[in-house]
Amino acid sequence: MTRGEARRPPQEFDRVLSSMCTTPHPAAREAAQAFLATNPGDPETYPAVAERERDAVALLGEIVGLSSPHGYIAAGGTEANLQAVRAARNRADADAVNVVAPASAHFSFQKAADVLGVELRLAPTDGDHRADVAAVADLVDDDTAVVVGVAGTTEYGRVDPIPALADIAAGVDANLHVDAAWGGFVLPFTDHDWSFADAPVDTMAIDPHKMGQAPVPAGGFLARDPETLDALAIETPYLESDTQPTLGGTRSGAGVAGALASLRALWPDGYREQYERTQGNAEYLAAELAARGYDVVDPELPLVAADMPDAEFQALRQEGWRISRTASDALRVVCMPHVTREMLAAFLDDVDALA
Repeated sequence: MTRGEARRPPQEFDRVLSSMCTTPHPAAREAAQAFLATNPGDPETYPAVAERERDAVALLGEIVGLSSPHGYIAAGGTEANLQAVRAARNRADADAVNVVAPASAHFSFQKAADVLGVELRLAPTDGDHRADVAAVADLVDDDTAVVVGVAGTTEYGRVDPIPALADIAAGVDANLHVDAAWGGFVLPFTDHDWSFADAPVDTMAIDPHKMGQAPVPAGGFLARDPETLDALAIETPYLESDTQPTLGGTRSGAGVAGALASLRALWPDGYREQYERTQGNAEYLAAELAARGYDVVDPELPLVAADMPDAEFQALRQEGWRISRTASDALRVVCMPHVTREMLAAFLDDVDALA
């Protein structure tokens, strides 16, 4: 390997259209480098990174409308979703609990159900790919520990009716968890009701390493009440701290420091500009695909889904485009911050060449 090759990034993003991760902000990259050897799982030994984690959680709380947030920087949305289910299960007054989520929920809830030994009940979505509120209401019962709503679904970028789901959860004394892992950094600049300020949300996933432009791994787990973290706490007798509510023991100090750096650099004006640009790109791509005769789902957030024959999809993959499909085999393009209008124009040129 030459010196020049060693300096090249291992992953170029110039044709990545399917990922919900992106290139980190320069300040986040620099901060992560400085904290590579630190472990937030031992806050007494690593007080500098522990302080940064508190500051990062406070800024995440500001984004999601929670004045006194409790939580931590997790490995990602999967961990945050699992922890939300675990906390609700541990606090539930039932021997066998269930979780009710829309069919559009992230597959991490399948993992959570398997690991935690709870029943997962999936409600169908409506004609616009959002949680069907009536179906959710039919599935809950006195053993429901948590109702899940998604604010920015992985496949279609849809926002579930969070206040209505909160009413259902309250009716059976269940927690409400909102998975805003991807959508949480764009939704503050829309008129959606999705946050702690909009509904009595108990827990939330929001990932700085997605639209937040933090380095991987940097997820976010937030809770309204400290009792939620108490329900997760495990004694840690050989560490200087007495208990640990996190799922991982050793965690990424680089992720914590990078998350805080990106939040400080971009909230709120940088994220607002980013939302306007990425949403504009999604609307541009949707309109161009529709003009070419594809059936396109209107992009509510910066994500485009369109019906595309498999032969065309595979041909575009052969051209090097990193694209993916929804469960119903629609083309899925996520307009992350690294996706430019020029990238999308080049993609459309290849679509036209196939025709």
